[in-house]
Amino acid sequence: MARRLDPVELLATSSVGKAIARSSVGRSVATRMGVPPADELRRGITRPVGKIALTEMGESDLVGATLSLLDIDPVLPIIDTPSARMPGENGRSVPPVYESRLGALVIDLSGLRSFSGTELLRGVLRPAMKGLERSGRVIFVAREPESYTDLEPRILAQGLDGLNRTVAKELRGGATSNLIWVKESTTPQALASTLKFLLEGRSAYVDGQSWRVGEAEVPLEAVRSTHPYHGRIVAVTGAARGIGAAIAHTFARDGAIVVCIDMPTSGESLAKVANEIHGTALQLDITVADAGERIAAHVAGRYGEDARLYGIVHNAGITRDRMLANLDEKAWAAVIEVNLMAQLRINEALLDGRPGGLADGGSIVGISSTSGIAGNKGQANYALTKAAIVGLVRAQAPVLGERGITINAVGPGFIETDMTNAIPYLQRVVFSRSNSLSQGGKPVDVAETIAYLADPASAAVSGQVVRVCGQALVGQ
Repeated sequence: MARRLDPVELLATSSVGKAIARSSVGRSVATRMGVPPADELRRGITRPVGKIALTEMGESDLVGATLSLLDIDPVLPIIDTPSARMPGENGRSVPPVYESRLGALVIDLSGLRSFSGTELLRGVLRPAMKGLERSGRVIFVAREPESYTDLEPRILAQGLDGLNRTVAKELRGGATSNLIWVKESTTPQALASTLKFLLEGRSAYVDGQSWRVGEAEVPLEAVRSTHPYHGRIVAVTGAARGIGAAIAHTFARDGAIVVCIDMPTSGESLAKVANEIHGTALQLDITVADAGERIAAHVAGRYGEDARLYGIVHNAGITRDRMLANLDEKAWAAVIEVNLMAQLRINEALLDGRPGGLADGGSIVGISSTSGIAGNKGQANYALTKAAIVGLVRAQAPVLGERGITINAVGPGFIETDMTNAIPYLQRVVFSRSNSLSQGGKPVDVAETIAYLADPASAAVSGQVVRVCGQALVGQ
């Protein structure tokens, strides 16, 4: 029997209630109650509303050339200098403002070598903090710290991580800030998929994060493809509902043939998802010893002996939450088996060259969690497995890289699903608001990030964990 919502919860969760909350009256009331309404985020394959500004510090043209590949003609940003300020009513100077709001500010910091140069960075950022459109973007691109031998540029590059996280916390209106570290050898075509993802609405719930783009040969047609998975087979575990279903739909939208995998007890829901996206359904308990062999056999049996998986998304997972003092052997083992060991066995089978296995040049994406990155009370077993996923992608990236295979993970925060909707309302509000964007994420936010990581154009991104959490306070 469905749980009956109380009137307050009904108003807060219904479409009508959300519309009222976003109105000027609703915002005023909610703010006085101490719960300001969340901003509606721009999602989907859409570029920023408004102009995109570019600042380059140094002689590198990496970011400018990358924007050109994406058919973006950037403008120059306004820089806050004493001469550019206007006197305010109280006699104090105020920073300049843009003639029209920016959709995004992209800052190429690859030439920044000393802390004295950060004054220009401040001057570029200050006008933008209140000069971005709603759901605007600030994107930093910098050389990875390890690429420097001198001390000051090395620690400065690391310091940019703290600046990025702070900018993300200070931005308003659903705007986000993220930092990309690149190698000196990173090319525009290698960077393009990441910059495109961050500029688009697909990255709506990725905020205050930093990750790395390395080097890889990425064909221009891959960068510009609107259906990057056309003709490619992708398997998704836990695909019957929630985040897994969103992942399956997103890959299908982008041209993939999707093998939807879930437990036999979810057969009806699984078939529904598979039929909606014209994929195939495989009812399978992933913890059985030969799960990987069965996935490969399904691919070869349905699509031919020469067929190979392009990618697999290990989405299936469970929780058995208890305080460690009350955590028994059965609950401990179940979480480790489903969340980690099954994935290891499946990968081993799919990587051994068998028909229907994972092709060279393919992709593996796992699911970590903010609980694994920061730990969480009552989730010792879950946090162990989700932190282990981080270790797995970092350890396997250089090994699989020899075959052109990327391996990455996402770390979701509070994502609104049927499961989280069962959490008592007040707790749910606290969990969903405990991030810089003051709201929970959607399953599609996780799906879009996974699709970016697995994209053939993202071949230079491997061994990375991207948190999809709105910059959750946990672990920051």
